[in-house]
Order: sequence, then structure tokens, then C-alpha cells
Amino acid sequence: MNFLLSIAFVICWSSGFIGAKLGAGSASAVTILMWRFLPLAVILIVIATVSRTSWRDLAVRDVARQAMIGVLSQSGYLLTVYYAIQLGVSSGTTALIDGVQPLVAGALAGPLLRQYVSRKQWLGLCLGVSGVAIVTMADAAADTGAAWWAYLIPFLGMFSLVAATFLESRSRVRVAPAVSLTVHCATSAVIFTALAVSAGVAEPPAELSFWAAITWLVALSTFGGYGLYWLILRRSGVTKVNTLMFLMAPVTAVWGALMFGEPFGPHTAFGLAVGLAAVVIVHRGDTSSTRVHVRDTGEAARPAKYGA
Repeated sequence: MNFLLSIAFVICWSSGFIGAKLGAGSASAVTILMWRFLPLAVILIVIATVSRTSWRDLAVRDVARQAMIGVLSQSGYLLTVYYAIQLGVSSGTTALIDGVQPLVAGALAGPLLRQYVSRKQWLGLCLGVSGVAIVTMADAAADTGAAWWAYLIPFLGMFSLVAATFLESRSRVRVAPAVSLTVHCATSAVIFTALAVSAGVAEPPAELSFWAAITWLVALSTFGGYGLYWLILRRSGVTKVNTLMFLMAPVTAVWGALMFGEPFGPHTAFGLAVGLAAVVIVHRGDTSSTRVHVRDTGEAARPAKYGA
């Protein structure tokens, strides 16, 4: 079951980079993000109003915490990704920079969460970085027309998502995924609508490609990738869920080759194999430290079940 969830997560999360490229030619980043989240937030709020079971035991501070997680994991992360691609940074390079996230999260998991990383897992983490670097090194060095500072923007998004991951992991109150998704999407809708209106780009274009990109992003990226991210995080922990990020750059490169005719050579194939090996090594790493963590911290250390 975890294996199938991991495959679905990698595909759905990678779809976000493809969807961002689909919409980049028809509208600005904030326009796409506004119309990605505004209708979705309205639907989720209506559902939440009808079914209040999951909201009964939540305090105001719990909802505020989820709103902050939404700001970091959706608003901050997605805005940087879309903006970088709009500036000319390729989806593969953006995925590569996001691929550094597991190493950052793995280094911080010990001192912040007491989820210490074993030697085998560190080997897998370093191997994963090598894999995504192999895939996108040529693309990152190519002249894409993007300014040098544009390549720094995805790093901001990567750190934003890492911060959201640790903020969620340190929370003692486990919020139902339906509740957290509603709060996160509502927060993002408010932020992106305010940005779009202030910039004068709130009106959506009439092109069919724009709405096709919006549908793609809502179905695959939001419900699929974003939902599975938090599910796997709670079931498997920070290190394992972030290790799957190593596969995003190779998968995005394959997807881009099939969908947009982007080049796919032996470097991409080799990088994909290295990324797969990294995931296997981390997932088979020593789990003794995790067992100690559960024994020391008791109930709070147990993964929350998916659902109310």
C-alpha cells in the first residue's frame, strides 16, 4: 500500500511542474494560482459547513497553525515555483532545486524532531542529490534566457516547504486531512486573490488552455500531490516522504519529453536509476532510531490516521 501511495505521490507532485508550464503561456503566475484555489476553496468551505464533525475539537490556535502551514506549503512554495518558471527557469531545473529539500529536511529532522537519520539513509540522501543533479545539470547550465537571480527563487520555495513540514510534524494536535486541506486552500485563495487584484491581473483569460491547466492542477497537483504529501508524511515520517522528492526531477524530465518534446538522453535515464536506488536505500534504512523515538515520546510520536 505504501509503495502504491509513493508512486501516486511522485506522479501527482511532478504534474505540478508540468501544469505550471501549461499555464505559463496564457497567464501570469498569480492569475493561475488565484483561479486554481479560489473555486476550490469555495467548494471545500461549503463541504466543511455541511459536515462539521472534523472541526468540533479544534481550537482557534489549531486553525491558525494550519493557516500558517498553508502559507508556507502552498502560497510560498507554489508562488516561487510558478514565478521561476515564468521567468524562464525550466521545469527540470526547478525540480532539481526542489530535490535538495530532502537533504535539508534530513539534516534538520534529528535536532528538531528527534527523527534521526541512519547511515544508510544518509547514503541514500546523498545518492539522491547526485541523481537529480545528473538529470538537470546540462539544463541548468544552458542559456535559457533567465536572469541569474531567477535561479535563487526556487530555493525560497524549497525552504518554505521544509518549514511547513516541520511545523506540521511538531504539532501535537492531529488535524484531519480534509480540515487541513480546507484551511490551506482558503488561505491560499485569499493571498493569491489579493495579489492578483492588486496587480490588476485577476481577470482570467478566455483561452481553453488556461482552464485545462487549472483543471489539471486542481485534480492532480492539489488533491493528488498535496494530499498524498501529508498522508505519507504522517505514515512514514519526514525523511522518507522527502526522499521521494528525489524522483521529481527525473520524472518531470521524462514527462516533459513525452508531452513537450524536450530532450531525453542517457543522462536522464541514468539519473532516474540513481534516484530510484536512493529511495530504496532510504526506505530500507535502519529504523531503530524511530522505534526509540516512539518509545520515548509515547502517543504523540505515533503517525496519525488518515481521516477524522
